[in-house]
Amino acid sequence: MDVRKIAVVVEDAEAARTALGWALRNLLRCGDVITLLHVYSAAAGGSRSRKKLRLLRLRGYQLALSFKDICSGFPNTNIEIVVAEGDQEGAKIASLVREMGASALVVGLHDRSFLYKLAMTHDDIASNFNCRVLAIRQPPSSPFSSTKTHVITTDASSINLDFSQVDMTPLDLPDIHPPKIPYRLCPNPSAIIWRSRKPRRRRGGSSR
Repeated sequence: MDVRKIAVVVEDAEAARTALGWALRNLLRCGDVITLLHVYSAAAGGSRSRKKLRLLRLRGYQLALSFKDICSGFPNTNIEIVVAEGDQEGAKIASLVREMGASALVVGLHDRSFLYKLAMTHDDIASNFNCRVLAIRQPPSSPFSSTKTHVITTDASSINLDFSQVDMTPLDLPDIHPPKIPYRLCPNPSAIIWRSRKPRRRRGGSSR
């Protein structure tokens, strides 16, 4: 069996942690390599000082190590960490995924996900990554939570979402209580308590 590389995007988002757990339980095979991929961007603050870049890189490693702890419950799991500087639109992630030859990319889908930005600028996301893209959607915290995307302001029907989406919404199962089994009390305690007695030996000679 060929060894596969499965890239998982590391972000400080609960959806990304859910995506890693899903990949470990449903996608990982014996001998596969999980690549925890984190890309940080220094363009948001405007400053590109060495101190800031070093701090962003350190935070990226610390975040990736916290994701590695999630894998500790799965024995014989091969983990590698890749932390690099890049853009927020996913171009750097795509180039790294192609370079490592990953067979699948697992991403936690949330409102600020780079996949939406890629979908607006590329017609075929899967070919851009050259592998299968699996987007894991985080279930809402409550039944009244909104599931709409607030980042994309254009009509969602005009966006070609050609990546596979996995909805992690839990099943709504009714509460089933176990049937009550009546317990019968025995009216006579001696009926359930039995005590054996050894026969007494007679003293003296034989009886006349």
